[in-house]
Amino acid sequence: MATTQEYGLGEFTFPRGWFMVAESAKVTDKPQGVKFFGQEFALYRGKQSGKVILLDAYCPHMGTHLARNSTSYVAMDGSVEGDSIRCPYHAWRFGPDGKCNQIPYSPGPIPPQAKVRSWKVEEHMGAVFVWHDPEGGEPDYDIPVIPECNDPAWVPIAFDDLGLVNCHTQEIVDNITDVAHFGPIHGSLTKYFENEFKGQVAVQRMGGGHRTLTTDDGPMLETVATYTGPSILITKMVGTHESYIYIAHTPVDDGSAYVWHGLMVKSPSGAAQYNEQDVAIARQYQEMALAAFAQDFEVWKHKRPNIKGLYVQGDGPFIKQRAWYKQFYNPRAMREELLKGVEGIHHARGIEPAPASKAA
Repeated sequence: MATTQEYGLGEFTFPRGWFMVAESAKVTDKPQGVKFFGQEFALYRGKQSGKVILLDAYCPHMGTHLARNSTSYVAMDGSVEGDSIRCPYHAWRFGPDGKCNQIPYSPGPIPPQAKVRSWKVEEHMGAVFVWHDPEGGEPDYDIPVIPECNDPAWVPIAFDDLGLVNCHTQEIVDNITDVAHFGPIHGSLTKYFENEFKGQVAVQRMGGGHRTLTTDDGPMLETVATYTGPSILITKMVGTHESYIYIAHTPVDDGSAYVWHGLMVKSPSGAAQYNEQDVAIARQYQEMALAAFAQDFEVWKHKRPNIKGLYVQGDGPFIKQRAWYKQFYNPRAMREELLKGVEGIHHARGIEPAPASKAA
């Protein structure tokens, strides 16, 4: 497990961007302790507003974790009141803005230091996202959303919680550039492949066979995989089924990440409203997509860190991609300089470009 500093990514240990922290359905008014970006958080859903709230975990009174307790009577009786949460140790209560709004045994004024940080969160597509920025700035791009996520003709996304992988996120992002792994890992016969980098977006366009997601006599699998920011990858697939793969990875510690996988499928029956049979087919196809992703996942779990690869002709544009990725680990003021010579469409030697690019 290597660190951000060892990869030479930049000034910040953890990147700037939107990151998934939970499935919406799993966030209730029972607080849960979660760890991301090397720190602990308290995550819960407010009873009053129904909104998800994410706070720094430790009470400023005596350092108690607000969400990792099950034996305190505060916890057993329910520590969430309205949109506020009580510390299980001395029952100090903190609002969704992170400020203490009651100390039950102290009639005096509440000290202004009695507060924890409240984080910016949003819910989309059945997932909870947090904005993380080492500089403390506001979001500079929107959370990517699958355009058809509310279309009744599409079977809704379902998530696979894949847990912790002990490798740096750089190793995961490398996959967007890695044309040469498709044959050995996925059994693909790649017909065309290219990458494009523009601002906070990295795109992979690929077409070819695939031993898991299509058949020898079936249609060619064509994909457009798009990273928006450093963490969220949405891949549009056309082939056996029109579908989207969703992958999110969020740093836990410096050198590890939590990973989710999901899939949306257009109703295989062609109906304007998906039905039970469509759901069954979609979930079966999701199992196939997950099996393909697991082939990558197993490599990441057991490889040594690729600090400086021995790249050869025919590899994808790894150097360009790693330069693109650095923008999230450095001050925003450096972005333009970091992206010089990176933006644009890039090809691997010996591989055809995507048809649209070739025609252009």
